[in-house]
Amino acid sequence: MGGMASLHMTKVAVGCSDLEALARRLSGRAVSGETYITTRFRPTRHQELIGGSLYWIVKHQLIARSLILRFEEDERGHCLIRLEDPLVPVRVRPKRAHQGWRYLPQADVPEDLGGEMDDLAALPSGLVRELASLYLI
Repeated sequence: MGGMASLHMTKVAVGCSDLEALARRLSGRAVSGETYITTRFRPTRHQELIGGSLYWIVKHQLIARSLILRFEEDERGHCLIRLEDPLVPVRVRPKRAHQGWRYLPQADVPEDLGGEMDDLAALPSGLVRELASLYLI
């Protein structure tokens, strides 16, 4: 894949209350390690986004990312964004909600949580959210 892509995008996870809800939604349509979302129009800079990530916003915070694999078109002419499944949790960062999607430069991306997530998974999700909102994790 692109690996060191410098262009990413953000999108609000509409109707998802937390990371678990978003993961269930995406995994519910996953096939062979890929999932997708649909957007009306293909991003102008779509070639630069391949190998970058889509960063998900839940409750005004970036909480996770999905690797962008490619862009396709569905039968209605809408854009399918093919994503790697599963999600990668990231160090929570405040981000205002917005309509549709927005580009996110490399300089503004949060770190992946990686191994820390195993320890955090043992905690109740409400506590993890609270710690993240205080920037303690």
